[in-house]
Order: sequence, then structure tokens, then C-alpha cells
Amino acid sequence: MTAATTRVAALPDESFWAGRRVLVTGHTGFKGAWLHLWLRLLGADVIGFALPPATDPCLWSLVGEDSRSVLGDIRDAELVASVVANVAPEIVIHMAAQALVRESYRDPVATYATNVQGTAILLAALRGAPRLKAAVIVTSDKVYANDGAGRPFDERDELGGHDPYSSSKACAEILTASFRDSFFSGGAALATARAGNVIGGGDWSTDRLIPDCVRALDAGRPVRLRHPAAVRPWQHVLEPLSGYLALAQALVEAPALAPKAVNFGPDPASFRTVSEVVETFSARFAGRPGWEADLGSHPPEASHLTLASDLASRALGWSWNLDLEQSLAWTADWYRAHRAGENLLDLTSSQLRRYREIGRERLLEPA
Repeated sequence: MTAATTRVAALPDESFWAGRRVLVTGHTGFKGAWLHLWLRLLGADVIGFALPPATDPCLWSLVGEDSRSVLGDIRDAELVASVVANVAPEIVIHMAAQALVRESYRDPVATYATNVQGTAILLAALRGAPRLKAAVIVTSDKVYANDGAGRPFDERDELGGHDPYSSSKACAEILTASFRDSFFSGGAALATARAGNVIGGGDWSTDRLIPDCVRALDAGRPVRLRHPAAVRPWQHVLEPLSGYLALAQALVEAPALAPKAVNFGPDPASFRTVSEVVETFSARFAGRPGWEADLGSHPPEASHLTLASDLASRALGWSWNLDLEQSLAWTADWYRAHRAGENLLDLTSSQLRRYREIGRERLLEPA
């Protein structure tokens, strides 16, 4: 495939996805609801499997409740096997997870059970899926052994993780590689995907920066920041999702050439401190900035975490489409629309279409 062909696929390619039977786990979560909607707009035959939504409000209730969906626990081996058998997917994108660092400190056993055992249960079920061609296992940018040096991590770096969430995702990476080598040789293609800190409309999780900002600003108070100087690879939720779709397509069309583990990080200019992100978002959302340091006792977190995405560019033709200012503007506009009672399915679909238009415009730019 030429670079131009793979770049078009990374948008993603409607002709590839139309009619594809796709199983998305974790579809009631923030990223999962965006992905489920995107696949529906692409014409895929998409079915979701996840726990009931964990927040109220939730994006899924606003954009996806009329869709095909099975509610259940990824740790329930009998149910997962039944869902896989009934759905008979061609492609699986696995995002069901306990995804919060601070929650992993509160309940480490449940975190490992969901992120490690749940992944093993799904992969075991997929061994018997006759139509399966590819599975993308979504992990995290936090899978790397972070030595605090501040350089961007690439896929050759050592896996690790100091907190239970990070190490559980590193375990999921090792687990996936083991299943691929042990049980899927010559069969369906498996790969893992690692993304940075995502932002976008519709996230109401606890202990996440943008939802914390929205709650604080709606209450008329500054958001309290635990680590205002921490640097993260901020990106709009559509950026890694476009990468997951590009990776899945590559695994189907050229499994021998597709990478087995890939970073999807933002424009390096989007590596910003927590406080900078809050100031920009707050000014757009509420017309005023505002934060204060939370001086309480908090679990440790890495002070600097960034990703290198050279492999995604080379192997998949993938690239980011939105800079940080655009990402924050789209996010703030979404939450303002929610506050105003606007139709969020229309707005979310509109942002998906606009993202695709921007990608197409970038294809026409001179190299």
C-alpha cells in the first residue's frame, strides 16, 4: 500500500467499514460511545458489550441508547463467550476497562480483574470465533516504565507502571502478545493500541480533568488541581479512535505488515501542563479561567508523560488532525451545548463529520 492509500484509510475508509460486523466492548463509556456512534455513521453492523453507564448524565444515553447493545461484565466468562458466539464478529475493538488511576488505588483487585482477567476472558472467547479477522486491544500511554526522563515513549520502550491502573494495562499488553503467539498464529490478527490523555464532549468521569473543570465552573468555583505542573499528551478523543480504526483495517488487509503495538499520540505541541489546559478550556467554556492547587495528600502520578507516534505514521499513514486549541474549543462547545439543552446526537455527529472534513483537507496539503 502506498502512503497516500494508508492515509486515506486512516480517516477511516467508509467502503471498508460498511456492513462489517464489529463488536465494541466498553461502548457505554466516554471513548466507547464516540466509537460506537462513528462506526454506525460509517455503516458498520456494530454491537456493543459493556456494563451499564457509570455516570449520570452519560454520553451513551445521549447518542446511542437506540443501538444494538448487550449489558454485562467483561469478567463473566460464560456471558462473554455467549456474546462472542451470538455476534460472530469480524472485528473486535476492546475498550472495556477500569480506566481511572485514582480508582485503581482505591480498588486494585477489581482493576486487575477487569483489565487483565477481563482481557484474557475476551481473548479466550475469540479463539473460537470463526469469522474473526482482527482484534484491537486498547491499553494506555501509561503502560511504559516511566523513569521521569521526560522524553516521548515509543513502542520499543520497556513496559511497566507504578500504580495499579498502569501496571494492569502493561499486563494486558503482555497478555495479548502471549495469546497472539500461543493461540492466534495463522489466524486472526491481534494488536494493542496506546493513546494519550483524551478530551472531548460527553465525559463525566470522576477524577478526570475536563469533567472536573465542568463541574467546578458550573458550580461557580475554580477547579482544584492535584498536579498543575504535570505534562500530558492531550488529544481530542477522535484522534486515537481514528487510529484504532486504521489499525483494525490494516490488521485485516495486511496482517503480516501491520504493527502489533502502536502509540497514537497528539501533535508534540499539545504536550502541555494541566494548568495550561484548564486555563484555555475554562476561558472558552465559562468566559473565565480559574484553578487552585489542591494541597491535600494524593497518590503519586508521573510528572511528565508523552508519546512518540512515528510508527503509526509510517505503518498506518495515521496523523493527528486537531491541535490542542481546536480540541479544547470543540470540547468546550460540546459542554456548552449540553448546558443549553441542545440536541447532542446532532452535535456529536456534526463534530465527527467535521473531523473527517479536516482530515480530507489535510490530505490535499502539499507535502
